[in-house]
Order: sequence, then C-alpha cells, then structure tokens
Amino acid sequence: MKSLIFILTLCIIAVFSQAATPLITLSQSQSHPEANESFKVNEAKSQNTASSCTYTVTIKTSCNSPSYTRDQISLAFGDAYGYQVYVPRLDDPRSGTFERCSTDTFQIHGPCTYQTCYLYLYRSGYDGWIPEQVTVYSYGYNPVTFYYNTYIPNGIWYGFDYCRGYLPSTAAE
Repeated sequence: MKSLIFILTLCIIAVFSQAATPLITLSQSQSHPEANESFKVNEAKSQNTASSCTYTVTIKTSCNSPSYTRDQISLAFGDAYGYQVYVPRLDDPRSGTFERCSTDTFQIHGPCTYQTCYLYLYRSGYDGWIPEQVTVYSYGYNPVTFYYNTYIPNGIWYGFDYCRGYLPSTAAE
C-alpha cells in the first residue's frame, strides 16, 4: 500500500511539474527584438470575435529612457494560429504613462488567443522611448515576457516572433 501511495505521489508531482514548464523559452527563439517591415495588424481575421478575453499587460520602461514620452505607442500580440490582439494607442502623456523606470499595467480586452508567441510594439514620435520588458498574462496560459531594453525605431513594428518553430506550420498570414 505504501508503494502505491509513493507511486501516485510521484505521478502527481510529475503532472504538476510539467504544467509549470514554460511553453516558450528564449532558446527556441530570437533573443533580441527585430524590425518586422511586413507585419500587418490582423483586422481581416475575425474569428473568435464572439468570445472576448481580458489580458493583463505590464510594460516596464527602461531607466535609460527619457524621463517621459510623448511618443504614441501601439501594441500587437498573438498566437501561432493567427489570433491577434491589437491596441492602437497605449500612451497617455497626461497620466504619466511610460515614465523612466516605471511599470505600467494595462487591462486589455480582445479576441481570445492561444499561447502568446509574438509581440510587437510600434512607436511614433521623437522622444525615443525605451521599454525594458513587456509581459502578457492571459487566462489559462503561462505568462510570456519579451525583453527589449533597447530603443524602438520610429514608424515600424519592432519585437519578437516566437511562433517560428513553435508549431509545424502557423496560420498567421
């Protein structure tokens, strides 16, 4: 009887340790952000519009960033199946968003996605805002952190695509 309890305990530990294993690691993907001139906001893909999900996104601004920014900051993230969440403008200079060394938290509503595997930021302006990291929290999936800590070029989507190699083929077009 003791051996049966021991085996069941080991099985439970194995199951829970597998559940906590991150699905995305930097070894699977690029370790620094890249410009993506071909990235398009996925307005045409309207699946999952009947279901809406809430995401928490935290953005930590680098201590090397200007003290505040008037830059317009947009965000897009999604999964390997083409489901995408797009926020056309996160910034609000009147509220102190994206001040140097600060962390801002946003509650974002959008179409439901599977595990987030890409994230891009778009900056428009002259202040030169520098994010340190962006973390996306979604219900039922592990949080994913994207480490920038570099200047975001003006007028181009800039970020990470962990989807490449994540699945045998991706539906994102």
